[in-house]
Amino acid sequence: MDLLTLKDWTSDEILATVEESLVIKGHPERFRESLSGSSLGMLFQKTSTRTRASFEVGMTQMGGHAVYLDWQATNFALADLKDEAQVLSRYVDSIIARMKRHEDLLDLASGSEVPVINGCCDRYHPCQALGDLLTIFELRGSLAGAHVVYTGILNNVCNSLIVACTKAGVKITTVTPETNPASQDDDLLAEARATGLFHETLDLKGVVGDADFVYTDTWIDMEFFFDADYQEEKERRIKVFEPYQITEALLESTDAYLMHCLPAHKGYEVTEGAMASLQCIAVDQAENRMHAQKAVLLRLMDRE
Repeated sequence: MDLLTLKDWTSDEILATVEESLVIKGHPERFRESLSGSSLGMLFQKTSTRTRASFEVGMTQMGGHAVYLDWQATNFALADLKDEAQVLSRYVDSIIARMKRHEDLLDLASGSEVPVINGCCDRYHPCQALGDLLTIFELRGSLAGAHVVYTGILNNVCNSLIVACTKAGVKITTVTPETNPASQDDDLLAEARATGLFHETLDLKGVVGDADFVYTDTWIDMEFFFDADYQEEKERRIKVFEPYQITEALLESTDAYLMHCLPAHKGYEVTEGAMASLQCIAVDQAENRMHAQKAVLLRLMDRE
């Protein structure tokens, strides 16, 4: 069993993982030796703060060991991806890979002999979504009946959030004037619409008052944010998405908590004042990534 996209996981598997995450967070002493003798290969083609730290520390806290592999410091870029994945899988009990392209992640997983976890690709970010569900569950005591409003660009984070919410009984409304081309997944959206829990609008002010959580992410892919060759597209996106920015005024119009998967580009998708608001729970989300991923590791390594 892999975790490449939550599309492949059932509602029961998602809900059980969230519930286990809460137990792990509340009683870490019970899991200190749960992964004793186990190793996790961590392959990073993209930069990372939260994904690397949360997986590495999570493995340590459960008695396991993590091996960090920078893409540029390995032969993955030189050799056949499936061959390298197969070799790595002979050394470790699971692999987490943070890849630029979903297609490359699929190639890696097809060569691996151990479970593979998607640590973020251009199309999905399943671990983030599981941490988000844990955060919602903690604050409300339940997932059923919660309402999340996502504003900004429809991207990898949004894709996984839509799947996670609709499979967990959470209503989600997206306010997304554009889709990141690399993240396009028409089947995902069709399946979500069929649940009756997924809604789409461009009226942010009209829906935020009914939200329990309002969520945003960067309008520009992280690897392009400071790329000089990307400045024209960056300026275009700023003009398109500026009306969908989360501001202090928007938060004052709702009791909703502010969620952000981080890093936040203050002054773009969210203002500095909004991030400093007592309604902002982005740091709690970031912490919960580790607890959710611990539950994923236990599930995939059959250590529940």
